[in-house]
Amino acid sequence: MNPPIETTSAEAAATMRSILQRIATGPELSKDISREEARLGMQFVLDGAVDPVQAGIFLIALRMKRETDEENIGILEALLQATQTVTATVPDLVDIADPYDGFNRTLPAAPFLPAVLAACGVPAVSHGVETMGPKYGVTHRQVLAAAGAPVDMTAAEGARRLADPRIGWTYVDQKTFCPKLYELARLRTLIVKRPAVTTAEALLGPIRGRARTHLVTGYVHKAYPRVYALLARRAGFDSALIVRGVEGGVIPSLRQAGKAFYYHDQGPEQTADFSPAELGIDQPVLAPPIPGRSEPEGDQADPTANQVAPKLDNAAVAQAAAQAGLAALGGQAGATRDALVCGAALCLFHLKQHDSLQSAAAAVRTILDSGLALQRVTGA
Repeated sequence: MNPPIETTSAEAAATMRSILQRIATGPELSKDISREEARLGMQFVLDGAVDPVQAGIFLIALRMKRETDEENIGILEALLQATQTVTATVPDLVDIADPYDGFNRTLPAAPFLPAVLAACGVPAVSHGVETMGPKYGVTHRQVLAAAGAPVDMTAAEGARRLADPRIGWTYVDQKTFCPKLYELARLRTLIVKRPAVTTAEALLGPIRGRARTHLVTGYVHKAYPRVYALLARRAGFDSALIVRGVEGGVIPSLRQAGKAFYYHDQGPEQTADFSPAELGIDQPVLAPPIPGRSEPEGDQADPTANQVAPKLDNAAVAQAAAQAGLAALGGQAGATRDALVCGAALCLFHLKQHDSLQSAAAAVRTILDSGLALQRVTGA
């Protein structure tokens, strides 16, 4: 990876002007830029080296033009250079990368997935922010804070929790491991649409395993698994599991056939189809419902569909998600428990901890019934 380049403001402005002249000239005339130009442009934005107007145009013009692979890699490289990365002492680590803008149509269960995996003997980390547009949904941080879990640790502090055999999981926030990217939140709000960094930020991996790090993330649209796999390899993930998940998250529908893409040892991606029945799940809902809300339309609750989600009371929904999650960790039956069984079983099967999804799901249910995952969250 190339080191950051020190550039004067005048040079940065001139370079950015050249970039914008090519990427922001309309659907027919816009031209692609090189990986190095994308990296340099993103670095200028992170460093505040160019005018905020130019920064906003750079981010949205790439998205509207549709980023090339080389442009996506360049953006990722700039973000990785700005990320404070720590290596934990655990040999293998699972990185759970749910959408940073959260969930606004279903009750998220995935914030508790790292604790379940840890109780199964697999250290796991998740990461995110307090709130992010365009959805401004309920995030991992909001749910975990409502559950009383620590959410303000540095990556180094999180790595120590991962190594603690009594805990084995952690959450780290973007404001601690990539503050320059976190400071772009207001700019991202002003440009409204999802900028080019939305894809790359999920792949920063602020904590890595001593030997191997495994990415688990979600998607909705068919074009994204290939892009995620490409960037995951470039970011250094030894394996990746990319699940067609509800609202783009890591947990698939509880009532529809599922699909996932994956690779091992940085090899080519493959596909896997599965059904909830394979995991012993029989649910009438696609995901844990928000109390008092009707179920969203569409089997995957597409977060980019042309539909307006009802306004959320994020604090109340986060509290409901926390209560449902803690109850599921304590063995209570229901959609949240099934969501955790599904998500954790897919991870364990991907990691080759079990030779079938049925075996992996059975192991997760045993852990949930034992209360061991609950202890890792509450300490009781």
